[in-house]
Amino acid sequence: MKKFLAFCALLIAAVSYSPFSILAATGSESPAAKVPIWFCVPFAGLLLCIAIFPLVKAAWWEKHQPLVVAFWCLLFICPFAITFGADMAAETILECLLNDYLTFIVLLFGLFCVAGNISFEGDLAGSPSVNVVFLAIGTFLSSCIGTTGASMLMVRPMIKMNSWRKRKSHIMIFFIFLISNIGGCLTPIGDPPLLMGFMRGIPFFWSLHLLPMLLVNMMVLLTVFYFIDKHNYRKDIAEGMRPDISKPGTNIRLEGAHNIIYLVMIITAVILSGFLPSLPAFSNADGTVRGISLDGVVLGFPSIIEIIIILLAAFLSFRTSDPQNRIKNHFTWGAIREVAVLFVGIFITMQPALMILKAAGPELGISMPFQMFWSTGLLSSFLDNTPTYLVFLTTAGSLGFTNGIATAVGVIPAQLLTAISCGAVFMGANTYIGNAPNFMVKSISDENGIRMPSFFGYLLRSFTFLIPVFVLDMLLFFL
Repeated sequence: MKKFLAFCALLIAAVSYSPFSILAATGSESPAAKVPIWFCVPFAGLLLCIAIFPLVKAAWWEKHQPLVVAFWCLLFICPFAITFGADMAAETILECLLNDYLTFIVLLFGLFCVAGNISFEGDLAGSPSVNVVFLAIGTFLSSCIGTTGASMLMVRPMIKMNSWRKRKSHIMIFFIFLISNIGGCLTPIGDPPLLMGFMRGIPFFWSLHLLPMLLVNMMVLLTVFYFIDKHNYRKDIAEGMRPDISKPGTNIRLEGAHNIIYLVMIITAVILSGFLPSLPAFSNADGTVRGISLDGVVLGFPSIIEIIIILLAAFLSFRTSDPQNRIKNHFTWGAIREVAVLFVGIFITMQPALMILKAAGPELGISMPFQMFWSTGLLSSFLDNTPTYLVFLTTAGSLGFTNGIATAVGVIPAQLLTAISCGAVFMGANTYIGNAPNFMVKSISDENGIRMPSFFGYLLRSFTFLIPVFVLDMLLFFL
């Protein structure tokens, strides 16, 4: 525990310390490595707008989101271009949009479309025991089809099962905890950081080492959820609410089940995007990925193939599905539109924070498993967890260990790699922006009349329920 307290003090000092001093220690000549901390103000400003405006100016916010996003993006781009040059600014933004945001939003769009054409029908009513089983199944499914895929597939059935209930926002909060985040830790398919690890030499099935952590987290969170849900369930029943079940027994069916084929197409596309760059046909002699160059920024052929397959799956899903399935799902474009607008701003304005992290990461003196766990996790809560994972993976590989997992960035002890992986995957649940499906689940829940907590309200709940679990993870596995 003394080590943990000392680490907390170190982390606070590192965050508050001037990045110029940290970056000077690196001796880096790259302009991007000398980004001042105030360049992160637009990112913080956009996050505050996402957190505050829905509470104080909800109607205005819904109408003017694109203008707010554009304002904060320009507030970053213009000073950045003046400081480092227009070419550097253009390359940074283009790199962000082509190689980060484009694949992110296309994947989310494809899964949103395909899942929207799968309708869950039946007499299964949401009760504490049924909801626990549903969450447990979805948690394991996340490692098979990804946290985003599992979230999009199961969010509407979960909402339908509990549509008769008044108190249900807690159900979707734990849905985000487990299905949208923690469940994706067992395979590289589960979450993008693990896919990046696989691309850098970590064995495909190595992530199964995270099963004990997953089981501990599931046991604790599902137990807590059961008692919370039971309390709210009894209140709903006492107020005369009853599920609308036409006949006794359980009659469950999936309409539009052929869309599972298109879901498999999308998952295959994601796997290919991680596998193809290692093939000689897709890489140059220097190891860089071949692709289409746009002003010096390369959109790799593996990414292009991934995008084509995903968009084809979405197109075929709409062409071959009964529109009634979307009507039953209350399908609209509002959720994906909101996510597309907000996250293009988040991806652009967070670039300075990622640059500072990349430059300063090796100089922070973080080498212990519990340090890696909290550093990777807390930064992944607000930044993209994939580059955060890669920063600390590279840092761990540079520490000079001789025993452990051999990767493209160096030898990393198993416990250290476990800590980095768990931090990136688990703590994406801490905020709505911590992982791709979080905000999507919130938006779909809002559209279906579930009053989800605000940004800060969710943050309070995640700290209440998740931080004690993560402290338990640290004590059991990383000290």
